[in-house]
Amino acid sequence: MTPDERSRLESLDTVLRSENVRGQIRPIVERVRAQLARKKQALMAWEPIPLTVFGHALPPEIRSAWVFVLRAGADTGAERHPNSHQRMMTFRGSGDMQTGEPERWQSNVLISNPDAPLEWRWISIPANDWHRPVVGKDEDWAVVSFHTVVADELIEEKPDSSRKDGTKQMKYLRAKRAN
Repeated sequence: MTPDERSRLESLDTVLRSENVRGQIRPIVERVRAQLARKKQALMAWEPIPLTVFGHALPPEIRSAWVFVLRAGADTGAERHPNSHQRMMTFRGSGDMQTGEPERWQSNVLISNPDAPLEWRWISIPANDWHRPVVGKDEDWAVVSFHTVVADELIEEKPDSSRKDGTKQMKYLRAKRAN
């Protein structure tokens, strides 16, 4: 991790340590957890966080924030965001945000202990880098994710060998509205 990137994550970490901010995020986490509980076949559920929750404390390149809750035992498979740099921290629970390439994954176990080192709680994933969330079987994993693209434009890309370009894309908010 570069010193500049570490500084960005430390800045975001400071914002998320605010009890005021955490107090506004907790109800979103509970709403998303309830949504996931209702959708028995879903591996995860999500909701954007209004940037006003963070006041004026976010770095200027942050254009959207999200809560994702991943089901206990889930492996959502490889994905990447071609149009966004993702910075993500564990809010509740733990999981392994594997990075790299399919068949050559590198483990990045993240935990929600606020006293743990930054690298154990946060991950930075540049645009177009493959990643794969894998969740332990004991509890759902709630994360807060920051992106450099507005919520309406966030693209998830997954491998798809049936397509000419080898991938399929979806926009998170469009997929949510379709459900």
